[in-house]
Amino acid sequence: MPQHVYIIGAKGLGNYGGYETFVDKLTEYHENNPHIRYHIACKANGTGAMDEEKLHGVKTLDSEDFIYHNAYCHKVEIPAHIGPAQAVIYDCKAFEWAISDIKKNNIEHPIVYILACRIGLFINKYVKELHALGGRCYINPDGHEWMRSKWSKPIKAYWKYSEGRMVRYADLIICDSKAIEKYIREEYIKYKPKTTFIAYGAEVVQETVKDEPLTDIYKKWADKNKVNPDQYYLMVGRFVPENNYETVLRELLASETNKDLIIITTPNEKFAKALDDKLHWSRDSRIKFVGTVYDEALLKEIRLHAFAYIHGHSVGGTNPSLLEALGATEINLLYDCDFNREVAEASALYWTKETGNLTAIINKVDTMLPEAGKKLGQLAKDRIRTSYSWGKICDAYEDVFRS
Repeated sequence: MPQHVYIIGAKGLGNYGGYETFVDKLTEYHENNPHIRYHIACKANGTGAMDEEKLHGVKTLDSEDFIYHNAYCHKVEIPAHIGPAQAVIYDCKAFEWAISDIKKNNIEHPIVYILACRIGLFINKYVKELHALGGRCYINPDGHEWMRSKWSKPIKAYWKYSEGRMVRYADLIICDSKAIEKYIREEYIKYKPKTTFIAYGAEVVQETVKDEPLTDIYKKWADKNKVNPDQYYLMVGRFVPENNYETVLRELLASETNKDLIIITTPNEKFAKALDDKLHWSRDSRIKFVGTVYDEALLKEIRLHAFAYIHGHSVGGTNPSLLEALGATEINLLYDCDFNREVAEASALYWTKETGNLTAIINKVDTMLPEAGKKLGQLAKDRIRTSYSWGKICDAYEDVFRS
């Protein structure tokens, strides 16, 4: 009898986002695994809603349900125009769907795996119902959501409260960062949480691929944005203060590099204007905000042909964009924090917020011998192969789900 696993919290499969990519890869690697059966909640409407027609090999069952990677996927509709509460309502309705489906199909010893800690106010009620059905509740706490600058003080307070409640009532906390696992065990020691560490995954782009002709889609993107292959620094991530865009812009503006800084990010006009008023970045032709890129193959090629990747994330656990950069880009310049050092170890260079620090590193790598860059790139790819390959990650999840 297979182990049934209900996953809630991701917006869907194949969408741009860490959890969405994780669920996509997990179901792909376990597509023909007879020991696990996945049931995936997806958003039917609202921001990031699931559009299964964009997926390859999908089998539509009805307006709410479809099969993808042999996983049963159900679209959960949520009330419109409810702001930040949308994520909470979505997770609650998804958990209610899971409970209903477990009852309807008499599923034995099911697991409900919740991605992120948003429904702490209601978690005790749902876990009691799940336990009554012989099931278990696992959670992935993500990073420090309550520290993100985009939230108001009341919302930050709720996220922190919710995190504590989720940890208290979960049967197992699966952390994708050792630093997050350490935080959970120390911060909530009174609950004696049961934790385990399973990292996020990534794939390695073979070095020989870089020698292949540029694809038409990359050339079109490069021409549109006036980008020269192998002559740009790259940043990918949400345009928010905790990703240290201010420091990166300030330091690159002060550097001697003649390479561009290509920033792939979501729009945030208010933040962009505030930084421009302070730094006047728009006057420098090297700085290029190019919007979002949701095509995975194109994004991989953009990373592959970056001279160097700059990673400023300071909040969260194992960041997907960092792993993907390590798997593709030779030189990686990372903000110096526990999360990033845990992932990259000696395969990257680290910078701080101290004025002049990143500028000096940029000036240094600009004149670095090609052999030194290739050595860093090889170390980064080895790091992904040994600790962060999707095969290894998915095997670890199978062990946990079937234990």
